[in-house]
Amino acid sequence: MKRIILFVLSALLFSACASSTRLMQRGSYDAAIDKSVRKLLRNPGNEKEALVLERAFNIANEQNLERIRFLKREGNPRSMPEIVNLYSRMKDRQTRVRAVTPIRVGGRSVEFPYVDYDEEIISARSGAAAFHYELATQLLDRQEKSAYREAYSNLLQVMEYGGDYLNARELADYARESGISRALVTVSNHTHLNLPKEFVDQLLIIDTRRMDNQWVEFYYQDLDETQYFDYFIVVNLRMINISPDRVTERDQMVKKKIEDGFDYALDERGNVKKDSLGNDIRIPRMKEVSCALIETLQQKSALIEGDVEFLSEQPRRLLKREPIGASTSFEHRSARAIGDVRALDENARKLIDLKPLPFPTEGEMVLRTADSFRLAIADAIRKNRRIIQ
Repeated sequence: MKRIILFVLSALLFSACASSTRLMQRGSYDAAIDKSVRKLLRNPGNEKEALVLERAFNIANEQNLERIRFLKREGNPRSMPEIVNLYSRMKDRQTRVRAVTPIRVGGRSVEFPYVDYDEEIISARSGAAAFHYELATQLLDRQEKSAYREAYSNLLQVMEYGGDYLNARELADYARESGISRALVTVSNHTHLNLPKEFVDQLLIIDTRRMDNQWVEFYYQDLDETQYFDYFIVVNLRMINISPDRVTERDQMVKKKIEDGFDYALDERGNVKKDSLGNDIRIPRMKEVSCALIETLQQKSALIEGDVEFLSEQPRRLLKREPIGASTSFEHRSARAIGDVRALDENARKLIDLKPLPFPTEGEMVLRTADSFRLAIADAIRKNRRIIQ
């Protein structure tokens, strides 16, 4: 892929930088014509570019006409789209050179005789529409997904070439509808818990923007009992493990020296000392305080494990089973203090402002896991989306 990209970029760069003469020598006749036309628009008297334009135009047209004569002689209906393209290129080429005509080179006039290609194009487009229509009807008769999709592509070509050719639009709608693969995603609970409906509903809120494509649609509710599904994606809940409420306490004695008043500094005569500004010198009086900090840690966790099964309807078989899982946890810290709280740092003081919380129920823990489990489901479908064809 990288080589192809580099090749295309190199070709574009060459086309932009190469002269019209070099482009013609390489057989890039239309690129040479474009470059010559641009130069002649700026300088109509550029005889060199006029000669390049004349030669490139004549060679390109001659090659196209030779190819058209061969295709018509061959008489293969598959060639009609190519004939349309060749005539269209010649018409477009003629329009481009008319932007700089008339041109005179060395005392003579460079002629580009006008040719009306419309009748040939209309005839070829009609033939191309008939070819694609016939091919599409043959594909529809096969009654296969891949054939319906190919038929749809051909019917789009029919409408491009022939407008509302026969019943092409109606057939295209039929081919489009028949070519879509539909997959129904469901949840199957194999655990001992009676799960709340809102949990199952949350699991099926899946963003499929990166999974849907032109020929695959995902459904999360079977709203239409008459709808046929080609695939079933079953999310199996195999195990739900919810831990008991866990309470862990840790106590510690915290000690700290704090300032508790002050004393004046005295000299040898018993007088209060002064600093350089004449203020009394004070000596902080330190006191050790202590506080018992009892921290409480509440913990509870939930683990859900299961798998996603991908099944085809025709034939009915298991295509793949992808294991998935998700977990969540509840954790809350609080504390109480016994003693002088001035011994505690800022974090500990914040902690004693918190009180223990009620533990979430098993149902609430399951609901908490829904978001991460839903992401696991979506990831499993995304990884295996090529299974749905």
